[in-house]
Amino acid sequence: MLNRRQFGQNLAAASVLASFNTASRVCASTPSADEPRKKIAFLGTEVYQHSHAQHFLDRFAMGFASGGKWHQPQVDVASVFIAQVHDKDLSRQRIQRYGLKQFPTVAEALTLGGSELAVDGVIIIGEHGDYPKNEKGQTLYPRYAWFKECVKVFEASGRSVPVFNDKHLSTDWDECREMVADSKRLRFPFYAGSSLPVTWRLPSFELPLDTPLKESVCVAYGGIDSYDVHALETAQCMSERRAGGEVGIRSVRAAKGEQLWTLLEVEQRKHTRELFISALSRSHNLPVDNGYPTAPVTFEWARQALPDTTGYLVEHLDGFHTAIFLTGIRDFNYAGLRADNGEIVGCQMYLPMPGHSATTADFFTPLCQHVENMFVQGTTPYPIERTLLSSGMVIGGVESLFAGGEPFVTDDMAIRYKAPEQSMFWRV
Repeated sequence: MLNRRQFGQNLAAASVLASFNTASRVCASTPSADEPRKKIAFLGTEVYQHSHAQHFLDRFAMGFASGGKWHQPQVDVASVFIAQVHDKDLSRQRIQRYGLKQFPTVAEALTLGGSELAVDGVIIIGEHGDYPKNEKGQTLYPRYAWFKECVKVFEASGRSVPVFNDKHLSTDWDECREMVADSKRLRFPFYAGSSLPVTWRLPSFELPLDTPLKESVCVAYGGIDSYDVHALETAQCMSERRAGGEVGIRSVRAAKGEQLWTLLEVEQRKHTRELFISALSRSHNLPVDNGYPTAPVTFEWARQALPDTTGYLVEHLDGFHTAIFLTGIRDFNYAGLRADNGEIVGCQMYLPMPGHSATTADFFTPLCQHVENMFVQGTTPYPIERTLLSSGMVIGGVESLFAGGEPFVTDDMAIRYKAPEQSMFWRV
């Protein structure tokens, strides 16, 4: 970690932003058995059954089942800050059950009520809760605001610690870039995003690094500025492994319903249609009539069976294409087109969703394991640029929909990075 002199030098150079090329790495060695356990500050919007904060808090406080055994937490939840409490609240019960300490502000959670940073890592779960929406339908969660409060504590304390941010970074592109720039400037590992890139895959498929890939498609479900980031990261964790690596995006065009189907009919979208049907054919939740689809899965069948689908059509700066489709099929499926031989490859990102009150959302387990590893080892499992670019794609899609389907064109999302050698999806 940085000492005060080194930290001060970094602050003096704040106007020179580090490049977006590599993941932050610090303290990469695994601690010895006699080293003190890391203390974590947990920041959540609200805790209720199956909320993101509930899933993370339980796993970090009690552990989780993995690989045929119970995994005990390797870090300690030293403080909890919960912003909102309502009649379905579980935060008070969990805090009492686990013997945790609650603090009234973000800063106090990081300082444990003192004057300087007193924890070794921060978890930010800015998802769910009663927050306003803007005119574009985006919920204004406090992810950016809480992150900046953490940065203030880091600066005042003369040291920084790893931070995890759940899902995309912000609804504002400048804020997204500022968050990443802060992590580079203060040299702390910054991990963000969703569970999709790291959950189990059916089949257990890894796209080799530097594959000559032409296009990626994800067929998924959910709403804008919420589940769209899941679908985009499903595609991006594959797309970034293409030859040459990621270079950023030029435009996003979003459409819904008949406008989308008409866009897909044009000849230059032939591959997109093929990949759409391939990904759709991996779904375990196709619409049925009396237990079976009414016809073979084709583009025309999908047009009739999934009429209200929303799609984002993304053009990258190197000519690569990404498309996501938010349907009603209730799972996440990937298909990619190889440029060298025309082969379509793919898999389903497996999300065993909770079906009733007695079940858990086990797909949070791989994500929590990677977050824990970051706190213990001091490294991020993949570049923060993935989530930065995915956040930009979400923003572009929302802007395009708000403009009635006009393309969102940008010269400010040229985010270059290389994927790690190994995919981080779960194999246990």
